[in-house]
Amino acid sequence: MKTIKKLLSKGDDSDSIAEGKNLWKSPNINFQYHISDKSDVVHNTDRQVIYKDDLKKRKEIYGICGECGEPGTGRNWCQPCNAERFKENFINWTSGNKDIDELIQQSQLNAVYYTKCLEWIPFEKFENVAYATKGGFSKIYSADWPEGYIHYWDIENQKWDRFQDTKVALKSLNNSSEISTEFLNEIKSYISDELSYVIPCFGITQDPNTKDYMIVLFYCQEGNLRNCLNKSVEFHSKIEILNNITSGLLHIHSAGKVHKDFHSGNILFANIYNAFISDLGMCQPANNEKQSIKKGVYGVLPYMAPEILRGNQYTKAADIYSFGIIMNEYLSEEIPYYDIPHDNDLAIKICRGLRPKISDDTPKLIADLINKCWDAKPENRPTSKKLCQILEGWREQILDRKGEIYSQIKDCEKIKETKSENRSIDKDPENIQINPQAIYTSRLLTFEDLPEPVNAIDFY
Repeated sequence: MKTIKKLLSKGDDSDSIAEGKNLWKSPNINFQYHISDKSDVVHNTDRQVIYKDDLKKRKEIYGICGECGEPGTGRNWCQPCNAERFKENFINWTSGNKDIDELIQQSQLNAVYYTKCLEWIPFEKFENVAYATKGGFSKIYSADWPEGYIHYWDIENQKWDRFQDTKVALKSLNNSSEISTEFLNEIKSYISDELSYVIPCFGITQDPNTKDYMIVLFYCQEGNLRNCLNKSVEFHSKIEILNNITSGLLHIHSAGKVHKDFHSGNILFANIYNAFISDLGMCQPANNEKQSIKKGVYGVLPYMAPEILRGNQYTKAADIYSFGIIMNEYLSEEIPYYDIPHDNDLAIKICRGLRPKISDDTPKLIADLINKCWDAKPENRPTSKKLCQILEGWREQILDRKGEIYSQIKDCEKIKETKSENRSIDKDPENIQINPQAIYTSRLLTFEDLPEPVNAIDFY
C-alpha cells in the first residue's frame, strides 16, 4: 500500500494529501450510500447513483484518499486501500467455517462503503446478551457491542474508527452449525450494492454453547410493524413510511430477488418514522433441508398469496400481495385474521376471495390500491416500481397540501378521530385477544386441493 510520504511527490495535491484524514470531503447525503458498476441500476427518485468509473464525480462527492491519492468510493472510504488492509488481516481471524470465511473476506475486499462489509465477531465481544423473541427458524437476542462496527479508516492514527457502544440484535439460526452455502448467499443480500431500506448487517458470530451461527444486525428498538400499530403516527407519515418500504422492495426486485417471507414481523422500526426490511428470503431453515423433502411452502399464512398456498413458485407478484396485506394492517391498525385459526379452512377461504377488512377511515384511493395489490390474479397486481411511483406522488401531494389524496386523507382523519373517541376497551390494539391458533411466525405449510383463486368483493 502506498504511504502518505510516498505521495508527497505527486505535485499539486501534495499539501492536501499530507492532511491525512482531513482530506475527505463530506458528501451530499443523496450520494452517501450508493456506488455501482451497473448502468441500468434502478434507484428511487430521491436517491442518486455514482458509477465507479466516474472518477470526476467520485472526487467531487467523496474527495481524495489521503493514502493513494485516488477518489473515494464512499464517505471517508477508499475501497482499494481498505481491501489491502482487510486482506493483510485475514490471517488473524477465522470463523472455523470455510464458506463463512470466504463470504466475509469477499465482502471486505469489495466494500465500497462501511455498510457493505461484514466482520467475523467473536461472541465474547458482546455484553448483556438477552433473549428477545423467536421466529420460525431462529431466536433473537439483544446485546451490547462496546467495540462497535467499523466506520472508516483513521489515516492520521492508522486504525479503524468505530461506532462504539452499539446495541445490536443477534439472530441465532436454528441447526446452523452445518450452515449451507445457499443460505450464506442470502446473507449477501444485506450488503448488496443495489439494496436500500434493508436492515444493516454487521457480521456473523457463533453461540459458544449451541454452536449455532448468529447474524449480527442493527437493533431496532421499536420492534416490528405489528408492535407499532398502536403508536400515534399521522397519516402522511404512514404514507412516507410505506413509500420507503416499497422503495426497499423495488431494490430487492430490481436486483433479481424475491423476498419470499414478506410480512409485518419482517418490517422493523428503528423509531416510529424509520422502517427497514429484514429477513431477505430467509424463511427457510439455515441448513440444507430441502423443500422437496418436506412438501409444502414456508411462510406466514395471512400474508401468503393464494397461488403460493396452492404450491406455485414465489414471484415478485407474491411479494406485492404480501405488501397489500401489510399496507392494510398498518393503516387499519388491525392484525389480519387475528381472531380465527390459521389452518386449511383459512387457506380455502383466501383462495375463494377472503381478504382482511379495509377500515372505513381508509381513503378510497388507498383502498383501491390495496385491492389491486391483493388481487387473486398475479398479473393484475402493480409492480413494485408502480407502487413507488404512486406512493411518491401521494407523498408530494400531501406535502403540497393539494390533490385528491390530500382531500381524502383530511376527510378520513375526521372519521378516525370519531372512531378513536368511541373505541371500546376490547377493540384497543393492546387488548385484542389473538386466537391461540393464529400463528404469525414462518412455518412449513402444506395444503392440498385448494380451489382456483378468485376475487370476491362481497365475500363478507
